[in-house]
Amino acid sequence: MQAVSLPALSGWRWVRDGWMLFRKQPMAFFSWAMFVSLILMVASVTPPIGPLIFVVLMPTATLLSLSAARHAEQGQKVLLGTWIAPLRLAGVFRRLLGMGALYVLFCLFLGLIAFMPFSEEVTQAVKAVTTNNDLLPLLEAVRTPMAIFAVLYVLMAAVFWYAPALVGWHSIPMTRALFYSGIACWRNKWAFGIYGLSWLVIFLAIDTVLSALTMVGLPKSFSAMIQVPINVVASAVLYCSFYTSFISVFYSEPAPEPETTAAE
Repeated sequence: MQAVSLPALSGWRWVRDGWMLFRKQPMAFFSWAMFVSLILMVASVTPPIGPLIFVVLMPTATLLSLSAARHAEQGQKVLLGTWIAPLRLAGVFRRLLGMGALYVLFCLFLGLIAFMPFSEEVTQAVKAVTTNNDLLPLLEAVRTPMAIFAVLYVLMAAVFWYAPALVGWHSIPMTRALFYSGIACWRNKWAFGIYGLSWLVIFLAIDTVLSALTMVGLPKSFSAMIQVPINVVASAVLYCSFYTSFISVFYSEPAPEPETTAAE
């Protein structure tokens, strides 16, 4: 797979094109984003198993999102069977689960690298929380390791970003898919910078507007209620923008149909 190098403003175009793709079948993408949000909510209240399973399934969810977006772009109706169709190809689901497990191991390894040099400070801060009920020392102790982890995580995310589609649609071995994904993201690092900044501004704007409405008299319960569907719509557009990013980096035209078989 040959990834092209795009100008920085392509990052914003991915967001814009994601919105245009969402508008083709808004209810289908809204329902999918709501489903993912519910699964994430369940995972967050069932640690440690829930978050672990959610992370392992992330590559699978990514491929399902991309496949549905491809169907919508081609003018096909996104039905229930559309979501699971990519997993019917031989060996795809197994390799995606393997990728998810590798993702978990990478996260644990990066966390170890980031926090081990500061383990003594963090331990002392935890003791301060239990004895003095003071969170400030803990927040100060984890600030530096969290910053290190964030940088390492961004680098890891680039390696995994396009890998599910390369594995699921093109039967590329996982190690090669991870390599191609990392190269593609590096070649488009400035576009991804604009892309990430755009989404940060969008979600901050949503929160700011709703907070302003609360300040001028809107009940907090009503503000929280309308924030949920707004965030779900934003998440749905985000998932659509994954697809617009992929096709612009790897194709000069819409992605072809995936292969009907996949190597074990």
